[in-house]
Amino acid sequence: REINGVIHYLPPYRHEDEIRLSSLLGISGHLVQKGISVNLIKAIVSLRSYKSEGEIVQIEEAIGVTAEMQKAAIRATSIGKMEYEIVSEVEATARAFNCNLSFPVILTVEGQVLHNYYHGNRINGGELLLCDCGAENGMHYAGDLTRTFPTSGKFSQKQAEINQVVMEAYDSAVSMLKPGVLFKDIHLHSCLKLTEGLIQLGLMKGDPSAAVEEGAHAMFFQCGLGHMMGLDVHDMENLGEQYVGYTAELEKSSQFGLKSLRLGRSLEAGFVITIEPGIYFNTRLIDKWRAENRFLSFINYDLLETYRDFGGLRVEDDYLITETGYRRLGPELASSVAGIEDLLQK
Repeated sequence: REINGVIHYLPPYRHEDEIRLSSLLGISGHLVQKGISVNLIKAIVSLRSYKSEGEIVQIEEAIGVTAEMQKAAIRATSIGKMEYEIVSEVEATARAFNCNLSFPVILTVEGQVLHNYYHGNRINGGELLLCDCGAENGMHYAGDLTRTFPTSGKFSQKQAEINQVVMEAYDSAVSMLKPGVLFKDIHLHSCLKLTEGLIQLGLMKGDPSAAVEEGAHAMFFQCGLGHMMGLDVHDMENLGEQYVGYTAELEKSSQFGLKSLRLGRSLEAGFVITIEPGIYFNTRLIDKWRAENRFLSFINYDLLETYRDFGGLRVEDDYLITETGYRRLGPELASSVAGIEDLLQK
């Protein structure tokens, strides 16, 4: 759009769009990024951040299908199958409801690798299978849910303990959801609850607040607690996280782990966000930090060695921020140890 002789356009999402803009504007391709309109970005972020009642209906429809996709993954899981066989059931469920995928299915026994799209592992007993999936409905609104379940049908003691720590961090984060609260503070509080739980298990030690402040907890939780969701599963991410999740006064951190928090700004009524704490035992990170003697006063590396084959565990649901607090969107889907085990038996 041209206003007062200035052409306003958004960051091109795909390379072909950059080529098209270059041709339309009559400028070299490398100059396209320099001319994007921050004013137009901010206007669109302001428009799309607040979901209307009609949009919430669409989002809940997508989440409802996403819940069915999760159930399909649980029903399809059995020892000896390949991951891609289960993924095919998840994707077929979305198609059965006339939906597309809001992002490529993440289904893996190597859940410690974030955004792991490889589906070539065979399912063995005693493992955890992490499924992160989402439906995109006919109006292009997204759902996004994660559940982690034991391939043997029952959680081991270690798996149940880690799931409980994650659920305590999840419940604590949800209880803080309301307008006016910095999501960054909710994230840090969730990190604190994870750290306190890991200290109880002996995997961490020392002062939990100091451990979080220095970033030692990122051994186990390297990503952010959640993100905006709407017409895109990471809503408006292509417009720039600094405009969507942060403000001029609140800048992104450069600390490992915290720098991956997509959303930091104060919550407002009408926002739709995800809450997704997790614990990940990434062997490469374990080896790297141990070799560097990182956070020796906070991490029990000897005990951590006995978790090298654990994988990763995450729970994720979607929430609407209301005028007075929050509302979980979509149908109820079990996330506790007992609830997941019950689903596995059906």
